[in-house]
Amino acid sequence: MEDTVATETKSIAGPVRLNLGYKVIWGVAGLGTALISGTFGALLTIFYQDYIGLEAGLIALAMGIYAVWNAINDPLFGIISDNTRSRHGRRIPYMRYFAPFLALSFILVWFVPPQAGQGVKFWWMLITICLYDGCYTMIGLVYSALLPEVTESDSERNDLQISSSLFGLLGMLGGFLIPDFVRPKAGTSASLVPLQAAMVAIGILAALLIIITTLKVKERPEFQHTEAPLNLKDMLRYTFTSRSFIVLALANFMSILMQSLILAGVFYLADYVLKMGTISVLVFLFVPLILGVPVTTLIRRRLGVVRAQQILLVVAGIGLVLIVVVPTPAILFCLALAGFGLSGPQTLTNVLFAQVADEDELRSGVRREGAFFGTNALITKPAQSLAGSLIPLVLAATHFVTREANGGQIFLNQPDSAIFGMKVLTGLIPGLAMLIGALILQAYPLRSRRLQKMQQDLLALHAKKQDQYAKMK
Repeated sequence: MEDTVATETKSIAGPVRLNLGYKVIWGVAGLGTALISGTFGALLTIFYQDYIGLEAGLIALAMGIYAVWNAINDPLFGIISDNTRSRHGRRIPYMRYFAPFLALSFILVWFVPPQAGQGVKFWWMLITICLYDGCYTMIGLVYSALLPEVTESDSERNDLQISSSLFGLLGMLGGFLIPDFVRPKAGTSASLVPLQAAMVAIGILAALLIIITTLKVKERPEFQHTEAPLNLKDMLRYTFTSRSFIVLALANFMSILMQSLILAGVFYLADYVLKMGTISVLVFLFVPLILGVPVTTLIRRRLGVVRAQQILLVVAGIGLVLIVVVPTPAILFCLALAGFGLSGPQTLTNVLFAQVADEDELRSGVRREGAFFGTNALITKPAQSLAGSLIPLVLAATHFVTREANGGQIFLNQPDSAIFGMKVLTGLIPGLAMLIGALILQAYPLRSRRLQKMQQDLLALHAKKQDQYAKMK
């Protein structure tokens, strides 16, 4: 549907088309950001609770404060990037020059003194994760904000997001596997030095991958040079009166909660519920997910972006909810079903946000992707902190035995109550979140004829801006 519109309106101003090399380089930054964020999400809770011995209540407190910082920095950084004017653009400089600081702050997270008291461990965790999140937010936000700007075509955007998703899944998989090779295993009390060395390597590699993308990707100058930034009052008015944005952000909250719980819970699921290697568990989750990513293009072409997203959310939700009720061996097949469904949030969410930014440009006259992605995080990023708080609290409530409580040895045979708690955290809660997210998207208004008209009007507006910029040059 979207591709047909793009062809029909080409006489007005054809949507930008991108070659294969551009799309491949685009995904390299996704590999870097996913490698570092996947490691952070998978390892943070188990590292501080099980390996370092920080009390569950202090972890929850740190994650709560971290949630407040999340709520502040995302919209702030989004507005800053929208209003930036430089010879390299509004987004690229932040990706390029924040990458080394991202690596450093990420590395520091894992170098907490293990013999320190609870107070030192708490402050170390809190300060380092806030520094890390500030750097990651700026890079991740401007990377996402570039997607709607570089092309008007949903098809091209979908291709870019597929590239980013495939590389990102590779990075996320590395974020599980690399720590798994070097982390202390059940029944052992191994040194943390190998794990810390791996974290140093991950941080440096991720920064280099992000920088590589900035050397190829260029921004479209007509937006920076022909648009006057909105004042704060108008920015808030246009953002919070967009029904499309509010609906999408609420649905995305559910997806972020689901992803955070699964990322942080997979080690628990592998070690204590399935009692098998993490790699084997990840195969069942990631192979269907990787296979599903290109399939999203076929579903999108037939049903449109939002309907494809809803269907895949339902598939993921059913697979996750079943984890609580099926026999233990069948959990792997539930993960496979969920993995296929998760290809929707992985590839289509940013395409939907691009539509929101397009609609807003027709209303406000300026492109404000940074403000939308930043405000989205104001609504959705607390889901990460909620997941980080839920995990230690639910495990503590279901009598999970930590390594510290077991005399320094990881306790493999957890009580049945703790096993059930792990299934709830990795299955029931994220599964229900997916089903609720699909229901919320029923209210998303950019569909069918309304979407087609919006895309035609957008191409005409961009043609005017290109002419204006040509005259300015």
